[in-house]
Amino acid sequence: MKISVALAAYKGEQYISEQIDSILSQLGENDELIVSDDYPAGKTREIVLGYQSEDKRVRYIEGDGKGVVKNFENALRACTGDVVFLCDQDDMWMPDKVKLVMKEFSNGADLVLHDASVTDSSLNITEPSYFAVHGSNASFIGNLARNSFVGCCMAFTKQVLHESLPFPGALAMHDWWIALVALKKKRNVVLLQKPLIKWRRHSATVTGGKTSLFQKIRWRVNILLSLLKI
Repeated sequence: MKISVALAAYKGEQYISEQIDSILSQLGENDELIVSDDYPAGKTREIVLGYQSEDKRVRYIEGDGKGVVKNFENALRACTGDVVFLCDQDDMWMPDKVKLVMKEFSNGADLVLHDASVTDSSLNITEPSYFAVHGSNASFIGNLARNSFVGCCMAFTKQVLHESLPFPGALAMHDWWIALVALKKKRNVVLLQKPLIKWRRHSATVTGGKTSLFQKIRWRVNILLSLLKI
């Protein structure tokens, strides 16, 4: 099975080389890493193009500057693999991530969510298990109420990808939508109880900001209405 990695970047020059190195060491010669850069005027472009010039598996594309959800959609549309891994710009993959996740797909999984070790900016572990702290689960109703799927810990088949695109408007986060689509369609969703990335949380992290109760309710109404159409 061909693997695609969809990485959405935005001013990612501080950590992106470490992340790319941890990815490429696990990919086969026919796999691909798609980097969609939402700030192509920055230094990320130069770094990724440097990798691209040395490794045919790396492909740099420009985002449209409309935020993280659209940037991930841009990367996903460029993916050609049988299995797609979502990827942030500032984490680090553990050496056995691809092997263990792909084993689940060989056993019939349609979407895999694995655990993560949460770290600070220097990769010092602050939470050994994201699952243990946040109660990740594969319940459709539970995840509609409170999303427990983290994009950087997700991989899924091209079937799930095609069922998830295009993303609906006013979407809070891409990972939430993809997970709910897979759960609604009763795809084989597997939770892998092993931390397979170091998930770096720092002051420049794009996701995880606070939102109002009204906004949270609005997101859920919009996503439920969108799910009823598929």
